[in-house]
Amino acid sequence: MITVSRIIIWSAYLLSLYFLVFWLLVYLDKGVKSISKSMSYFPNVTIAIPAYNEQDNIKDAITSVVNLDYPKDMMEIIVINDGSKDNTKEKALESIQENKLYDIKLVNQENKGKGAALNHALRLATGEIFVCLDADSVVKESTLKRILPHFEDEETAVVLPLMKVKEKSTLLQKLQWCEYLLNFFYKKLMGHVDCITVAPGPFSVYKTELLRKIGYFDEHNLTEDQEIALRLQKQHYKIKQVLDAEVYTSAPSTFKGFYKQRNRWYKGTVLNMVRYRSLIFNKKYGDFGMMQMPYTAASGIIAIIVFSVVFFEYLIRPLLRYLSDLSYINYNLLPEVSRFFSNLIIFDVNITNIFLAIVSIILGFIIVILAYKNTNENIFGKASFIAIPTYYIAYASLAALVWFGVIIELLFGKIQRW
Repeated sequence: MITVSRIIIWSAYLLSLYFLVFWLLVYLDKGVKSISKSMSYFPNVTIAIPAYNEQDNIKDAITSVVNLDYPKDMMEIIVINDGSKDNTKEKALESIQENKLYDIKLVNQENKGKGAALNHALRLATGEIFVCLDADSVVKESTLKRILPHFEDEETAVVLPLMKVKEKSTLLQKLQWCEYLLNFFYKKLMGHVDCITVAPGPFSVYKTELLRKIGYFDEHNLTEDQEIALRLQKQHYKIKQVLDAEVYTSAPSTFKGFYKQRNRWYKGTVLNMVRYRSLIFNKKYGDFGMMQMPYTAASGIIAIIVFSVVFFEYLIRPLLRYLSDLSYINYNLLPEVSRFFSNLIIFDVNITNIFLAIVSIILGFIIVILAYKNTNENIFGKASFIAIPTYYIAYASLAALVWFGVIIELLFGKIQRW
């Protein structure tokens, strides 16, 4: 019998298969390898490091910038202390004293949010190129030199590095490590069809005058890195993703930290989708308007619906039914519990579901192999054997739980800043 829950599960499978096949075809057509280019011209670069309560990370961030393989007289470093309540200011001053040969400025302002901090730096910037670096991230020495040659295309507004997880101590961090590798592999493919929707804080590289021309960062946006990317897409600028320039960022080690981070990300996505709703199903923007924007706008609803159907239809409802049946067998638990678990088969075992599941698993594993290979990570390493299964088993449920929280908070008007 075809039920609503079965239709929802089939639809989720088919949607997943559609995107897996689509991005594999893009990979086969375009590939992901960047052509290495030597630099014949070294532009002045301003690197902005916004910081709020980052006393444990700010020195590492500054040191990684100082260690970039780039002429020090062509770099300007601006640290923006956004009203931190800890020792961020003192730690930044220590780093400045330790690197007197470099042009490092510390700007202290009242707490106004990350967008305002970046705009403060952008107004002071003297560099032709403007770079954002989150204070909890560090950049690899060769990254800037690998990114800058991609600005030869005049339509390119921003170039994004490959972002990896800095620490992989906990199971949750290993899950995020796998997530980042897959996401940035996808973003490389998305760049081929102009479908990138976010320019992340860790070392996104912009043309300075272009940022000023389009009106700076939105100081009132919860996810200014997504908003600026959507604004650039709306004006038909190009966003490029590279995989041979690396930056390492901190990932939450606890569910509380994970929830707080993703809550802000997802909430910002909802607000930005509402703001840029004119791009959804807009043929003027090609694949970005007809495919990527609708998917991004619907991703939260899809996650909540699928999670709810699986959880209630295939776990809660059978459990309640079997608990009710216990009254007819004098509450003899052992055989009934055994029967419950023997019949607890997610998605029901039928030919259609088995076929869709097998195809999805095979294509998904191909994507994983390609992602690890093209991000120079070892898929056969010990961490990978833990990270990959954990990601596929737990990620969707974790994301759905965050989405539930986001919807509830939005209904009550709760919106944070950092």
